[in-house]
Amino acid sequence: MNSKLMAAAMVAASVLSAPAAQAEQFINVLTGGTSGVYYPLGVAMGKIYGDKIPGVKTQVQATKASVENLVLLQQGRGEIAFTLGDSLKAAWEGDAEAGFKNKLDKLRTIGAIYPNYIQIVATAESGIKTLADLKGKSLSVGAPKSGTELNSRAILAAAGMSYKDLGKVEYLPFAESVDLMKNRQLNATLQSAGLGVASLKDLSTSSEITVVAVPKETVDKIGPPFVSVIIPANTYTGQDKDVPTAAVVNYLVTSSAVSDDLAYQMTKLVYESLPELANAHAAGKEIKLEAAATGSPVPLHPGAIRYYKEKGLIK
Repeated sequence: MNSKLMAAAMVAASVLSAPAAQAEQFINVLTGGTSGVYYPLGVAMGKIYGDKIPGVKTQVQATKASVENLVLLQQGRGEIAFTLGDSLKAAWEGDAEAGFKNKLDKLRTIGAIYPNYIQIVATAESGIKTLADLKGKSLSVGAPKSGTELNSRAILAAAGMSYKDLGKVEYLPFAESVDLMKNRQLNATLQSAGLGVASLKDLSTSSEITVVAVPKETVDKIGPPFVSVIIPANTYTGQDKDVPTAAVVNYLVTSSAVSDDLAYQMTKLVYESLPELANAHAAGKEIKLEAAATGSPVPLHPGAIRYYKEKGLIK
């Protein structure tokens, strides 16, 4: 009798452990600050993955964005992350000045998503109307060693300036930068994000602002992966004209430690759930499957390649 009970208990234990083992598959989505674009898109992705990949638990982690995300992927502390293209290139090459002491060789690309627009916004009372007007003024350049901060350095250098030319440099996330501007403690902020980022919308509805142009000739001095684009009129309250600026493509990235099957499912669900991502943030409307497999400085994950071959994007 005891042996029968023991056998039954072993069978029950094996039945109970099967789904538990399956549920151990985990996806940590690495995003950015909660007032940026990465975070709401990441929350939407986490829900999509949790709902549509059997036996998966998801978590969405707010981070300092691109640079931190790539380091966490290399360390095995995330399964998918958002990053700017220039940060991704620097990580792959081991650019110490950009915050990468060694080459991050475990990185693999899922796909290109939307472009980040370099959006330089000043309070109207600061008198800042051009890049040259930033000299002697206070500017928030993004969190230290974030993708935004790397963009800030590149834009200023192309305009013949450095942080030394500024009156004060603040290394703050988007929402904190806007709070200081509202309190007249900061002249301007540079935010690298999708169009209509919540922080700048908030600022423009409460304060009179100037969206500062980054001329095409300045963008051309930087070169790829920067491209010249337009911030359309009325993107923000009080911005009644188109404003030229620079943009850098964002990517979703994973690690070589992630299985081919999971990477395939993560890729497929992103590009087949674009309406849900567009509902999460307007930047989601700019994600195009046709461009997904192009331009990355890092190799595509084999799971992503499998999906793009199915869709005829890769032969």
